[in-house]
Amino acid sequence: MAEKPVPKMKFSREIEVRHEVDVFVAGGGPAGIAAAVTAARQGSRVMMVDSQASFGGLGTAGGLTMFCCFGDGVNFVAGGIGRDVYEALRSRNGLSFNLPPHELGNVIYRVEVLKRVYDDMVAASGAAFSLCTQCIGLEMARPGVAQAAVCNGKSGLFAVRAAVFVDATGDGDLCAWAGAPYEKGDASGRMQPGTLCSAWADIDWARAYAAGHGLWQQQAQLPRAFGKKVFEVEDAHLPGMLPIGPHTGGGNIGHAFGVDGTDERSLTRALMEQRRRLLDYERFYKEYLTGFEQMELVYTGALMGIRETRRILGDYVLDVEDFKKQSVFDDEIGRFCYPVDVHPTTPDTADHAKFEEEFQRLRYGPGENYGIPYRVLTPRGLDNILVAGRCVSTDRSIQGSLRVMPGCLITGQAAGMAASLMAKEDKRSRDISIAALQSRLRAMGAYLPNAAV
Repeated sequence: MAEKPVPKMKFSREIEVRHEVDVFVAGGGPAGIAAAVTAARQGSRVMMVDSQASFGGLGTAGGLTMFCCFGDGVNFVAGGIGRDVYEALRSRNGLSFNLPPHELGNVIYRVEVLKRVYDDMVAASGAAFSLCTQCIGLEMARPGVAQAAVCNGKSGLFAVRAAVFVDATGDGDLCAWAGAPYEKGDASGRMQPGTLCSAWADIDWARAYAAGHGLWQQQAQLPRAFGKKVFEVEDAHLPGMLPIGPHTGGGNIGHAFGVDGTDERSLTRALMEQRRRLLDYERFYKEYLTGFEQMELVYTGALMGIRETRRILGDYVLDVEDFKKQSVFDDEIGRFCYPVDVHPTTPDTADHAKFEEEFQRLRYGPGENYGIPYRVLTPRGLDNILVAGRCVSTDRSIQGSLRVMPGCLITGQAAGMAASLMAKEDKRSRDISIAALQSRLRAMGAYLPNAAV
């Protein structure tokens, strides 16, 4: 039987052009913040919108409590905005573990402190911004050239005209609307699962670590619980519970398999399922791990933690061979070091075994890192739109490395700097001076050991 056609209707409005700026940034996660702050510090007129009630994306509204990772054991690779964020967290007692910069790996922080750090950083930059505001469309002057973003807030629809646009949505929304090509998931379209992060109280971390039930040991207790049918979904991959205080924990636990972060219907189902399935994890921690017997769920994240959706195809696609070779590029805008971390697409034991092998094999030693070329920020066919964050131009393996928050800070600040140069010089993304871009990034603290400036 043929499917019934979906009814359609025309929708048009005359809306206010509320802002006319040099640079418009869609998304206020780490990539968007880095882009907006960098461009504003360069003297550009900037407008940034974010759909959440706080800046920071998954790292604040989503309840994640760990940066992976600021440094490679020798070098602070997330220099510039990343260094500013780290130092602000440290000065405000926002870090759970106060490591010196050269030792920085995974850094655990307090969410409410990070919210204020981002608030103050964006406000001090001079950028205009609006929370609880979603970018819902893009008006094109001609193919490849955007002229206005359409936004929606409680006051209604409005437009922002700009010379340059930075897509920091995480899903590549602006680029996709503008017609840029992209890939999504694996060869079958399957994407990494999401996680609904959570916060817990009344955990005795001293007893937990004394019993060998710290972050990296929690997963080892799962088989015992599987034998007792504790879980609705027997998922052998457990990122774990993080200590964010002496008696509080941040839960990066449970996977939403099959979720599509570009489909609100899929997100709705996943959010409700994950809130229900957290009860299984509460039982597991209380019954099978020491120090968690009295734990209590405080809240779940306001948004689903999405690891993967679109990967916008740019002028260069950074791939796993670049990771293996620790590639160097003439147009580097940063270097990064996090392992290839592509979560299993299903709870199947074979998928988990493949993940474990790859996660252990595709990682670096101290001081090792790979280059990030500017060309991963320039979507094919687009002249005045840059992309930053987890959806830059990579293969699926490198997306599993560069998607984490310090990686987003690196690509975001480069996109913000490039956007500022484009606006000031009235140039397309491919016409700016790479030497000038690298020089300005280095001046703000970016880690660019190979740049000839």
